[in-house]
Amino acid sequence: MQELLVAVAKGLVEDKDAVQVTVDEPREDGTVVYHLSVAENDMGRVIGKQGRIAKAIRVVMRAAAARKGEKAVVEID
Repeated sequence: MQELLVAVAKGLVEDKDAVQVTVDEPREDGTVVYHLSVAENDMGRVIGKQGRIAKAIRVVMRAAAARKGEKAVVEID
């Protein structure tokens, strides 16, 4: 799952070396939180107009997690 998020983010940004994903321990309800951080100049590319790209990233991650029987949340730092 972490590799999927990194691959999606690197496809969107210019500074590919600044892409970092950290994973929190699963919450009580089994939800895993992924924290995506990118360079400040690339933040707009990851969020998109009115947050559309960020929403799409979250949908893809939730769908991929659901296929494995898990729950995932993406936070963009």
